[in-house]
Amino acid sequence: MLTDALTSAPAGLAEALALTDGVDDALVHGLARLDEQRAAALGSLAAAFAGTPLADRVAEATGKIIAGTVTDDHLVALAAARTALLGAAHDALLTTLDAALNRARDPWPAAAAAAGGAASGSGTNPVSAHLLAGSRAWLRELAIAGWRGVDHEVAAGGAQTVRALVADPVARRLGVLLDGFAAELRASAPVATVDRVPVRRWADLWARALLLSQDNFPGSERTPVTGRLLILGVDLREHPTVFQAQAHGLLETPGGGVRLVRTAVAGAKVDTISGPSAWRLLGSFPVFRAVVAEHRAVEVTGMALTAAGDLIWDESHAAAGEPADPFATARVRLAAATASSAPPLERHPAGIAEPVLLEGYQAGEASFDLGGTVLAVDADRLPAAGPLTPALVGSSTACLGLLRWDGGRWAVQPLAVQAVVRKKPVTAYAGDWALGPTEAKAAKAEAAAGTAVEVLRERAGRLLRK
Repeated sequence: MLTDALTSAPAGLAEALALTDGVDDALVHGLARLDEQRAAALGSLAAAFAGTPLADRVAEATGKIIAGTVTDDHLVALAAARTALLGAAHDALLTTLDAALNRARDPWPAAAAAAGGAASGSGTNPVSAHLLAGSRAWLRELAIAGWRGVDHEVAAGGAQTVRALVADPVARRLGVLLDGFAAELRASAPVATVDRVPVRRWADLWARALLLSQDNFPGSERTPVTGRLLILGVDLREHPTVFQAQAHGLLETPGGGVRLVRTAVAGAKVDTISGPSAWRLLGSFPVFRAVVAEHRAVEVTGMALTAAGDLIWDESHAAAGEPADPFATARVRLAAATASSAPPLERHPAGIAEPVLLEGYQAGEASFDLGGTVLAVDADRLPAAGPLTPALVGSSTACLGLLRWDGGRWAVQPLAVQAVVRKKPVTAYAGDWALGPTEAKAAKAEAAAGTAVEVLRERAGRLLRK
């Protein structure tokens, strides 16, 4: 049952996370100055991998690092071991949840693991070798110094490489990751004076960037698909420089299969643009905005789908279809949908976001009582660009949301709710304002903010023309 999955932890989960914490703590203080406690933590990591394919490499790497020798090969073994630990934790949590939801999940295809880079198809990373080497050099410097040893000079050490990576379309994934990581380090430098360090987050970014910087890191394959996409809900993500709408839905294909998929669109922004006006930044995606706001199916023709279940949105391959009630869709089709496995680098407990339909609970603004089992509501993720509010969630009777695991517990992020407000049934979706707010007060505020968006767009166009 779902309640059992939400209250019980898989065997070995605590131990895997404790080993990860040991690696992360060593990165905080720097691999150049390991004391006995942190050396012991790396020794425990090596012991945990005994009998695995990584055993020899992890043992050699941790031994050399403890002895004071830190090379690129040692660091990639350390990053791989840490990633494998979190991947095992991710898999254990997801297996428990799938069993409770009776959800089928395709295994990660062996062909995808052996696939070449997206641009070359050669089995090796298509990014320029000297750029990858530059990336590894900066990440090595960070690991040796440790987060507490990062000053402005160290934080800016990879700037030239980052600029070159961002400018190269093939390398942009790594470039954007490093750019964001460097920005966080610069904002906190000198880190020695910071009261609290985001230990797990920075270690995640470091390990992922280091693995992506390897010459033989595989790319991903995409397969064209045709069918009908039924959107369940939209996860709105707002960053000071980016606004993204990620839709979770069911893809019905001509063969009769139903698959859980995600698709997303995004637009660049400035920090002053937020709330409902952020939807204006997605003006290049009129079909996406229309189907989200009007709750319509999407007729998909030849759109690319990855093995991880990511549908690469392309307006030229999408057309608005008939109205489709997301709650009705979930009640009829969600239980039979097949999910995709996450790619190796995406296997992380914090990356779990499983669509679910919850009904028959006692609602509160901070939690849902599922017959004696309390499930936390992740109210911090309720978007300012949509009509969902804690009060509306707290009066709900049904919820379409994403089950997430973070901070040692399960929580639900509402994407849509059915509620009773002043004795009247109300249904609200996070994406209801994709074509503009439907609530008078929000519409007035958005109209004023929208003027700023148009002014900024006009000024940017003028600068580009110059």
